[in-house]
Amino acid sequence: MESFFGYIGALCIGLILGLTGGGGSILTVPVLVYLLGIPPVTATAYSLFIVGTTSGFGAIRNYFKGMVAVKTAFLFAIPSFIAVFLTRRFLVPALPDTLIKTDFITLSKDTFLMGFFAIIMFLAALAMLRKKANADETETSTSKNNFLLLIPQIFLIGVVIGLIGAGGGFLIIPSLVFFAKLPMKKAVGTSLLIIAINSLIGFTGDLENLNADWTFLLTFSLVSVFGIFAGIYLNRFINETQLKKGFGWFVLLMAVYILLKESFHL
Repeated sequence: MESFFGYIGALCIGLILGLTGGGGSILTVPVLVYLLGIPPVTATAYSLFIVGTTSGFGAIRNYFKGMVAVKTAFLFAIPSFIAVFLTRRFLVPALPDTLIKTDFITLSKDTFLMGFFAIIMFLAALAMLRKKANADETETSTSKNNFLLLIPQIFLIGVVIGLIGAGGGFLIIPSLVFFAKLPMKKAVGTSLLIIAINSLIGFTGDLENLNADWTFLLTFSLVSVFGIFAGIYLNRFINETQLKKGFGWFVLLMAVYILLKESFHL
């Protein structure tokens, strides 16, 4: 029964990605941990592969619609995928199983990762609920000065993605809009390519420390990809603004639930 609901979750991840162009990846780790019982460290690694695969299909679709700025995507992806890879290869394995232990509190590695993930979910929800700004801004080229100023921010985004195993679109898209001056729709398409590159290269950083269940990974990813195409089809019938608002509230509630659940186990 858990597997059934887990694969329903996989379908929903792809469905939301196809409907909105982003957001579905934030559900991947909770589905893997709470519906399928996969340990958080392994779940964040699996999530990178699943998110990378599903985002890749979304990026291909947007590329053929002219909604991907390829040069900008690679400029952003290079520092961030280096950060994701280093985080998964060195930082996550280096974290001790027990981070804090006192007479009053014990903070485990798994609890820390899920708590940090919940905080990121909370911020993502606020970003989705906030009214879009500069959606109609015209595209200009990314200046060298803008890009150099962005490198530390992009690297930090990569570290966050590496820790939580999510795509980080809500962190990437504002950078593409406000610094690279991409229109919102093109920023969404470009972010999918960046997410795919970050996630799949970041996943390779786990291969040495991970005994991956490839049958499960490929099956779960295939279900998510099916969800993407279903979402793309349904997109024409659903109000995207209302959908994102509803999904934002759902993510907010999920973040509160995870924080309460993990705090209860401290």
